[in-house]
Amino acid sequence: MSPFTRHLTFQSNDLGKEVTVMFALVDDNMKSLYKDRFPVVWKVSKFGKSGAYRAQATYTNQPAFSKAQVTHWNFISAETSVKVDVGQKTTLTEADDVFSFSSPQQGSSGFVQALNNTGVVQDIAVGFLNKGDLMPTPALYFDEVGDGSHVTAQFTPILRVYITSDYQETAIIRGAIETPVIWSQDLSGLAEHTNWNLTRDGVTGRYKIVRAS
Repeated sequence: MSPFTRHLTFQSNDLGKEVTVMFALVDDNMKSLYKDRFPVVWKVSKFGKSGAYRAQATYTNQPAFSKAQVTHWNFISAETSVKVDVGQKTTLTEADDVFSFSSPQQGSSGFVQALNNTGVVQDIAVGFLNKGDLMPTPALYFDEVGDGSHVTAQFTPILRVYITSDYQETAIIRGAIETPVIWSQDLSGLAEHTNWNLTRDGVTGRYKIVRAS
């Protein structure tokens, strides 16, 4: 897939009720989802009852692996990371308490892959790296990857939006989200810049997101 960047703006005006909006890249068709791999909350934004509000998000389809530092199922930071292209693999090693990923090598077509060769179990995440960022934004977390084991991801950038206050940014989603999704898009199919309106039906209380004209 050719490189692309997507800039999304979500906005509301006099929504009628204050809400918390959660954004996450979740591919429900991914094998072993919520078993050994878990989505990570991308963004959480509050939209007020009255007046204009806006949340912005930028996604670049540059995959990257990171050695995850996690506390209480919340992604704290990445100790080190490496960019990989689809069809490449990398190896995580440790020497003198310093972790590093190897330069990417040719791997399996259509996938990105990371091998743990540190001697002990590790937490690894795969995400995306925006231009100008030093570390990637985590999107998918693999916990307790055994020494000699590898993680493989065929990452499809499906952004889902929920009305929920149950999560904070960088929280690891341990099970299926109970709140219904109000908007879902494969980011690869969008234009580079898009604007979206968040509205609420005052009668039903239901929310929806539609393309801004």
